[in-house]
Amino acid sequence: MKIAFFETTPEEKAFFSERLSGHELHFFTKTINEALKSPADYEVVSVFVHSRITDEVLAKLPKLRYLQTRSTGYDHIKCDTLYRHNILVSNVAGYAGPPVAEFAFSLLLNAVRKTHVALQRTKAGDMHYHDLLGTELFGKRIGILGLGVIGERMARIAAGFGMKISAFSRTKKPIVEELSIDFTDLNSVLKTSEVLMIALPLTPATEELINSQNATLIPRETIIVNIARSEIIEEALYRTLPNTICSDVCTDPELAKRENILYTPHMAYYTAEALERIREISLENMKAFIEGKPLPNCLKLSCEREYGK
Repeated sequence: MKIAFFETTPEEKAFFSERLSGHELHFFTKTINEALKSPADYEVVSVFVHSRITDEVLAKLPKLRYLQTRSTGYDHIKCDTLYRHNILVSNVAGYAGPPVAEFAFSLLLNAVRKTHVALQRTKAGDMHYHDLLGTELFGKRIGILGLGVIGERMARIAAGFGMKISAFSRTKKPIVEELSIDFTDLNSVLKTSEVLMIALPLTPATEELINSQNATLIPRETIIVNIARSEIIEEALYRTLPNTICSDVCTDPELAKRENILYTPHMAYYTAEALERIREISLENMKAFIEGKPLPNCLKLSCEREYGK
């Protein structure tokens, strides 16, 4: 089978080359948009988050039967178009709970204890700290939007800090009863949370979920931590909200210069353990397709639900 991998690292190339040795493999470090200049007869394509799957790209892949993204998010893939062409699609689900939730709390701890400022000062020989008065997480109310794999892990970490937890999510999970979470509507979470963490996928239903209308409900002292896609918050709000905003989805470097914003590159998922899980789950999906078995992480049902197919 002719298989192409895009946005690959040396580690990924070595991993897949060893485990798919009986197939014709092609590896590219660039995105599919940059690397695919002319039609190619790949039957299987594996991409990462920066490859945009469009009608133009699909037109260059006449023999494509299966597309996988080595990520959980799939807003870079036009699922409805793919399904009209009967092309199977899968993502990597469930790998990112620990690294992303832990990273979200690392951003939060920097915000409430100003650790990043103190570290910069001490490297310069400045031990002054009396303007860095912190705030405790213990006893504070955290609101979590989305109780999937990442949101559930956030809730468990928050419980460890002794925080009160509210949540808004599409479905009520067993963890709600286990941790005595206040499972409520979006507006209630926005109004009552002292920390607001966003752990939702970007879909037509969640795009601009926080917008100029409901953002007025958020107390100005609330710290917002968004490790989901930036589009879940209306773009203008990143410039106008008085809240402290922590995020790993910086799309405008100028925003990182604002005093109330803590931005990092898109790196919340980036741990050695998570990268290994991505490779293993991607391989599991790939082998299932090759062997004619159901895809463990097939996106068909998700896309039908979100795009009304």
